[in-house]
Amino acid sequence: LTEVYSSSPALGRYFRSAQVIPFSNESSTIIYQLVFSVPQSTEGFMENTMNPDFIRNILRQNIYDED
Repeated sequence: LTEVYSSSPALGRYFRSAQVIPFSNESSTIIYQLVFSVPQSTEGFMENTMNPDFIRNILRQNIYDED
């Protein structure tokens, strides 16, 4: 995750860290925490760039690009 988000043209400059948060013994589910440093409130920044769907799609695109 660190490499995916730090190299992202859209999010790389804001990305700080990623970590897996253990929560159970199940091997098929992972919870992770992404930390971003965002600029002072810019109109639409949080709603668009930091939108959870947008952030997930960065990871999805990386997975598709590797296939």
